[in-house]
Order: sequence, then C-alpha cells, then structure tokens
Amino acid sequence: MGFLSRAALTAACGMALAVSSLGVASAADYTLNINTALTTTDPLYKGLEDLKKNVEARSEGKLAVRLFPGSQLGKDEDVLEQARAGAGNAVVVDGGRLAVFVKDFGVLSGPYLASGYDGIRKVVTSPLLDDMAKQLHDSAQLQVLSFNWWQGERHLLTNKPIKVPADLEGIRMRTPGAPVWTETVKAMGATPAPMAWADVYSALQTQVIDAVEAQDPAAYGSRLYEVTKYLTKTGHFNLITGLVTSAAWFDALPADLQTILKEESLKAGDVASHGTEAALVDLEAKMAAAGMTINEIDVTPFKEATAGVYEKLGYTDLKKKVDAILAQ
Repeated sequence: MGFLSRAALTAACGMALAVSSLGVASAADYTLNINTALTTTDPLYKGLEDLKKNVEARSEGKLAVRLFPGSQLGKDEDVLEQARAGAGNAVVVDGGRLAVFVKDFGVLSGPYLASGYDGIRKVVTSPLLDDMAKQLHDSAQLQVLSFNWWQGERHLLTNKPIKVPADLEGIRMRTPGAPVWTETVKAMGATPAPMAWADVYSALQTQVIDAVEAQDPAAYGSRLYEVTKYLTKTGHFNLITGLVTSAAWFDALPADLQTILKEESLKAGDVASHGTEAALVDLEAKMAAAGMTINEIDVTPFKEATAGVYEKLGYTDLKKKVDAILAQ
C-alpha cells in the first residue's frame, strides 16, 4: 500500500471531518443546551437529567438536550444574552435576574413570599405567571419553559452567630446582583456584595466577603461548610427558578416539539423540587457532621425588617395579587 501525498491526506481528513460533522448534526434535528451554576449532585440537576431523558424519548431523538453544570457555558446573564440572540441555549434562572427585562418577575424573588414548594408552585403555574412569561417572550425574546424549579429556602452562612438583623451590621454578604436580592440583604442589615456563584468559595476563603446567603443544596454542593461556621435558618428567600430559553429558537420548533418540551419541563421541575424537599434534612445533617453549627431562630425580626422591600421596589400591588393566589 502506497503513502498518501500531503494534499491527498488533507483532503481525506477533511472528508472524514465533514462526514463526522454530518453524522453529529443529523443525530437530532434540534439541540437544546441547558446551563446551570449547580453541581451534578444537586437535586435540581437530577430533574434536568429526567428532562433530557424524557424529551429525547418522547421526541424520538428529534430534540436532543445537553446539560452543562458548573456554569460551563458562562454566567447566567451571559447565557440569557446568548438565548436572546437566538442560540438554542437555556438557563435555570431566578425571577430577580429576569426583572431587568420584565420588572414583575422580581416579585418571585421577594423576601418571605411563600412557604415551601407547594405554596410557591401555585404562583408559578397561575395566569399571573403566564402573563409575565408572554411579556418576557415579546419584549426580551426569551421563552419560559416552566418556572417550577424550587431550590429550597435560602439561609445565612456566616463565621459568627446571627440571631437578629443587627448582628449583620458591617458584614459583606454575597448575593445575586438583582435589585430585589440586594435590597433584601440591605434591609436585613448586611452589605450586599454581588458576585458569580463560582467565585464564592474563594472569596470566603480569602475574606473578600464575610458571608453568603444560599439554599442548602447549593451550600453543600459547593462545600461552603469548609469556609463558614454557622448556618442560620432565616429562610428569607424561597428560591423558585425557571427554565428559560431563546424565544426565536423555541418558536422555530415544530408545534409537537414545543409541547413536549414545555410538558416535560413542568414534570421535571416537580421531580427536581420534590427531590430538593427530600434532601434538605440530610444535607443539613451532613454539614453539621462536617463541623457547621445549624441554628434555628425566630425569623420574625427578619420578616419585619424586610417587609418594606416590596413597596420600595414598586411591587405593592403585585404582592397583593400573589397573596390572593396563595390564599386560594
């Protein structure tokens, strides 16, 4: 057998790559890339795995779902911009971050909005959410697939014990940068320090920040018990998130694939949320075993301190609508 010339070898390699690329492209008609800051051990990620499996099965391989934990595609804000530009990318994101596009979404991240998953699910499966989602689609080119991805209540992780808001004076606390988050942290008595979740561990380790507020699965998954001593159960945020993708990409899907994706997103959100509920006690036990002190406190002073956040941000009337839904 003779040797191929360099030109022939280059041509052969190019043909092989083209065939390979064709094979990859033809494996699925459409591909959705889902980005999340969370780790693969998080209960929410298990819901994403269910979503991938069920969408691919129901679509008979026409719609592929690829998962990117640990913010592999970038920060949530960057992925949202990619989606707005038409990329087939999605992100698990809270209402606070979406409020920059449609202000009403910010109310979903407000302090002490609801209790537990059952309460907040009423809100995010209501006509109120449908209207907000339509506004997001039309004005920001973003499509909500479902908004029932509950990640638990958020608590304080500090290196000194906290009992009342006054104990947070002078403490630099990491929180997402959306106004509803930063205003709540201010109202609680701390100084908000927005930064990417991926930077939190090192920032605590080097004392760039003094504290963080987070839900148990994220705190455990990022090993924050190694760099903080106390978990104070304030439950100030009931972290409900949504799976959001590109409106242009979604609108280009055949109607049957749109239906499959939305239905399976809602089902998977329930799987993820109930998985979170089931994991909370065990996660706190593991953090306690690693040396963290878990403190239950009277949260009344924190509720009172943060009650004015809704009015300050212009959510007074919207909060009344949410309360009416919760009362049903």
